[in-house]
Amino acid sequence: MLEYTPDRRPTGGLRLPAHKEASTAQPIARGFVPRTLVLALQQHQGPPTTPVVRRGERVLRGQVVARARALRSAAVHASTSGHVRAIEDRLVPSVHAVHRTRCIVIDADGEDEPLPPGAGSAWPEDPEKQLKSIRDGGIVGLGGGVFPTAEKLGPQTPCKVLIINGVECEPYISCDDMLMREAAAEIVDGALIMRELLAAPECIVAVERDKPQAIEALLEAGRASGDASLRLADIPTIYPTGGERQLVEMLTGEEVPSTHYPSEIGYICQNVGTAFAVHRLVRAGEPLLSRVVTVAGDGIARPQNVETPIGTPIGELIEFCGGYRGDVDRLILGGSMMGYALPNDEMPITKGSNCLIAAARTEVRQDFSERFCIRCGNCGTACPARLLPQELLRAARDNDHALLDEFGLTDCIECGCCDVICPSHIPLTEVFRNAKFAHARYQRQEVFSAETQQRFRRHEERERADVQRGKDLQDQIRHEVETDEPARQQAIEAAIERARQRRSQDTDSE
Repeated sequence: MLEYTPDRRPTGGLRLPAHKEASTAQPIARGFVPRTLVLALQQHQGPPTTPVVRRGERVLRGQVVARARALRSAAVHASTSGHVRAIEDRLVPSVHAVHRTRCIVIDADGEDEPLPPGAGSAWPEDPEKQLKSIRDGGIVGLGGGVFPTAEKLGPQTPCKVLIINGVECEPYISCDDMLMREAAAEIVDGALIMRELLAAPECIVAVERDKPQAIEALLEAGRASGDASLRLADIPTIYPTGGERQLVEMLTGEEVPSTHYPSEIGYICQNVGTAFAVHRLVRAGEPLLSRVVTVAGDGIARPQNVETPIGTPIGELIEFCGGYRGDVDRLILGGSMMGYALPNDEMPITKGSNCLIAAARTEVRQDFSERFCIRCGNCGTACPARLLPQELLRAARDNDHALLDEFGLTDCIECGCCDVICPSHIPLTEVFRNAKFAHARYQRQEVFSAETQQRFRRHEERERADVQRGKDLQDQIRHEVETDEPARQQAIEAAIERARQRRSQDTDSE
């Protein structure tokens, strides 16, 4: 593995306090088995899965409990053994908010009994079957986007570079850092498996410079692999360089066009956790059953990273980390920048849950008094997407959808940099997130209105055509009548003559 440093600096962004010392002070805690599992049928971007178990049925660790019913989906597995208690709707955290979805609730039996050896299918040779195995293995992007991995690795624009994203730039989150330190060889192996599947000529593993232990472990694993296509890039520790668009531009110099994905210009980004999951699937036949979760914040007794079974109730994970300490002001899922507050700790860990912060009062914002925008331009300087947040703010509050399009609302990655740097304490990210929903609704209404107008115009055209056909038929009949008038007169006269002759014959016979 070759090490290189990109000569490009990231656009915008901020240097933020890491708050990762406490959670990285000890190795990843393993062996945690919860008492209950709550497995959401939709833990990915795409249609929900279909349950294949019934209430009362006993399931084993690794057993499929819900199958993918579409290409853009990923199966769900039991992450420990137990009995299915219910299949019901529950509140579940997703990428940006809590939503209600169908869940399979399992009471663990404490035995953590796995499927028998050989029960899982072997890694196939055919690429299409390999993609199906990844889908059936339930693997999704573990960086937070939860996009089905099989869909991302499928047929598309030829891949120029596979990028393995280890740029964990958001404060508090350290699960990827610890995984790279402890499982670098497995991550490299998973990366090479995906590179081969994509037929990519090059694979770049990107890591921030403030992670020397992870960098050293990956360099050693890369050299041991002997693969000349591998490179390791150390990235400046500036938030949010871990975003796909920002990372692609920094590593390659190419800017991802607005409204497009990196894959459309030949770059595939996968998280280091996803690479590790692919390794486990191929080498051990193990589907995605758990993920490393950072549990941090001053409100946690023992901050640490925990290998957590998917579906674990958050309260049980907090309990495993020693419980709450002192007054917890807010329970946040995700990092301090892009995470959001949870209403309770009864919801489960999903495939996209990378961090829990039990924040004390001193760790969260308390002053929400908003002042007028002073047009300082700091938000534009900090924006990694090269937007003008002050102009977007005005357009959003005026509901000016034309301006929202013009100023690139959809390109906002909701990183929160503008919030942090705004001296007027304007909640810009929240405004833009709400504006996106409103703008999407407006666009749907515009599409519906256009379709309605088209249907009305087609209806009018049909009515005009019907009227015209009626007029044409009347004209045709009139023409036929006028054309045949002489013959009709001749026929009438001939009939009259025949009648006259019959009367004459009758008179003569008398």
